[in-house]
Amino acid sequence: MILDRIKQFIDYKGIAVSAFERSIGMSNASFGKSLKNGGAIGTDKLENFLKTYPEVSPTWLLTGKGNMLADLDNLTAGPKEGIPLIPLSAMAGALTGERTVLEYECERYVIPAFSGADFLMPVKGNSMMPTYISGDIVACQRVPMTDMFFQWNKPYVLDTSQGAIIKRIKPGSDKQHVLIVSDNKEYDSFELAYSEIYAVALVIGIIRLE
Repeated sequence: MILDRIKQFIDYKGIAVSAFERSIGMSNASFGKSLKNGGAIGTDKLENFLKTYPEVSPTWLLTGKGNMLADLDNLTAGPKEGIPLIPLSAMAGALTGERTVLEYECERYVIPAFSGADFLMPVKGNSMMPTYISGDIVACQRVPMTDMFFQWNKPYVLDTSQGAIIKRIKPGSDKQHVLIVSDNKEYDSFELAYSEIYAVALVIGIIRLE
């Protein structure tokens, strides 16, 4: 029954029944009485419910099919269009292609010039100035870790033991290391062992807001 599914959502959200009733314009205790007596809910209240809680899947609410949350229905239906904009907190998942991060949590943008990009990410800090400044958005293409090949002096996003960084990559002192270089000359270069690189993406473009 629809009322049972609404109660399931209320329990999931941890909302008090009285607060829920107020939020969709139901009179006090009316939802509880209808639920107990196997009653129905008016169309106007259903519309208010979906407007107030847009995260609920209408298909699930009316039929019980699919997922309770609309975004999960979209996830199982297939990939969304556009390139996902990844928050810095989810960078590790983006670099490894984690499905949940790429298809569920992120805003997406259609940018034809970056059709080969796997994800977008914001730039933070000034170590790559003047090429990239804080607030820029870079388009990135993942590099397979099974056959990692660096284009020397190209900018990359790396997931490392020191966290996610955007740097240029140059040959290291031996085959086990690479040289990590900032465009900002105030930042010293340093060597990083291949074993400390967990995932890699090549920067293929930039979006700058004036």
